[in-house]
Amino acid sequence: MIVFLDFEASSLTKQSYPIEVAWVFEDGRSQSLLIKPNPDWTDWSDEAALIHGITRDQLEDEGTEVRDVVAVMMEALSGNELHASSPSWDGKWLSVLLRGAGVPRHALRLRKSDDLFAEAAQDILKNQSMDIDIRAMVAAVVAKTEPTDPPHRALPDAKLELTRLRLVQDAARSIAVP
Repeated sequence: MIVFLDFEASSLTKQSYPIEVAWVFEDGRSQSLLIKPNPDWTDWSDEAALIHGITRDQLEDEGTEVRDVVAVMMEALSGNELHASSPSWDGKWLSVLLRGAGVPRHALRLRKSDDLFAEAAQDILKNQSMDIDIRAMVAAVVAKTEPTDPPHRALPDAKLELTRLRLVQDAARSIAVP
């Protein structure tokens, strides 16, 4: 099953680590977890905290231990197609999280959401004889749905990717010739 995954992180530095993870399945089921940092995860950006609104104290008080987060993720996500809007960043944080729990960093793998969107449109339009720039169609949907005042939390960001998939599919269906 298709799953969209998103992370919030301590910063955008090389030493950053995940502080929140969320995912949404294509059928709408979703989950979000705050992550209690491992003791050796010390990086922190006050600027990033202003964007996501999560405090380090909140992570200590409400966060789930890294091993428990990974156990939940492995149970829920293994065997599914995982996608993220920014797999370079989200993949980095996924890797940090998995390694922090002693799990091989490639136990779960991410693909770029835009690639899935293009494949979904192509599947709908595969028998069409018209010349359609599918990547441009995907880019237009993504640009049109870019939040103006984003909540910038993991679950709304993951849900936005699911919305984008559906909008790309609708756009492809609207130009498909029966």
